[in-house]
Amino acid sequence: MKVPLLDLKAQYDAIREDVIGAVIDVLEAQHFILGPKVAELEEQVARYSAAKWGIGVSSGSDALLISLMAFKVGHGDYVITTPYTFFATAGAVARLGATPVFADIDPRTYNISPDKIARAAKKIPEGRLKAIIPVHLYGQCCDMDAIMNIAREYGAAVIEDAAQAIGARDGKGRPAGSVGDTGCFSFFPSKNLGALGDGGMVVTSSDGLKERLGVLRAHGSSPKYYHKIIGGNFRLDAIQAAVLSVKLKHLDLWSEKRRENANLYNMLLAHAGVPVKTPYIEKGFRHIFNQYVIRAKDRDALMGFLREKGVGTEIYYPLPMHLQECFAYLGHKQGDFPESENAAAETLALPVYPELGSEAINYVVERIKEFYAA
Repeated sequence: MKVPLLDLKAQYDAIREDVIGAVIDVLEAQHFILGPKVAELEEQVARYSAAKWGIGVSSGSDALLISLMAFKVGHGDYVITTPYTFFATAGAVARLGATPVFADIDPRTYNISPDKIARAAKKIPEGRLKAIIPVHLYGQCCDMDAIMNIAREYGAAVIEDAAQAIGARDGKGRPAGSVGDTGCFSFFPSKNLGALGDGGMVVTSSDGLKERLGVLRAHGSSPKYYHKIIGGNFRLDAIQAAVLSVKLKHLDLWSEKRRENANLYNMLLAHAGVPVKTPYIEKGFRHIFNQYVIRAKDRDALMGFLREKGVGTEIYYPLPMHLQECFAYLGHKQGDFPESENAAAETLALPVYPELGSEAINYVVERIKEFYAA
């Protein structure tokens, strides 16, 4: 049996006519960059995320970058974030000449630890902490109240990296992206809400930030050809927006299917008695399972065995940011952020996409049992 990590074709087959119709509408209108389709999606995502405004951008990476630019982050500034994340989070900070400051994770949720943020903040020169970027990893929200309290103490902005978490909610029912100054989403095809290519969104409830972000994404021009600030080309194209509007209608159902699949994994793995840890969910939180991640001491061998049996898996992420060659100038070494390093060595993502089905999940669990019985 073949069980891929992700099967986008299964999703596409279910909404094929609506997607094709949305693309044809854009082709007929011949309005490809920004415009009414993008404005429509911005309104929909903002409303879905309990924010006042949405600003469509070219990718989730650019959503982070433009948010930092909106707060004028640059040389001499410090930004606290997690070392256990995709490169784009820390990369956006370094790209602007600011210094990424890492704070270790909670080993249960894999999200950045507020206690470690507070410790890191104390070591930063006074007045130099410009922002904190919590990452809602795998589809579960961070402890935003604790993070917001730290940010207020230091006068720092909070930019939520919600690239993997659209539709996730914390224990107070607040959607990912709605608590900080800005929330950043990715519409990369593998995300729960995925485009046909790259795309992203920044959400905010600040009128001032909305205006500044809108200017920054179009080369800093307002009106056209008149530039008061230096921005970039971060515009979302209309075809992606039109397709995303179609998919957004199905997102809650897809997220619910992911949770059902996760619950089935949890039950079957518990009954199997295998030495793996299933995902921890904070009480009252709504996890949307962009990834279903288990933890195993013999992770690499398990991954190889599952590959031989036709099961797709992935490691998110095999090398924490503080040990990446490009960040060697920060002077970190092995052991500096042990929880992130342990997670990088032990975690493994299993297939969890909405169309997966119970037969495939049972097959995956049986293969895991087979591995440990050998």
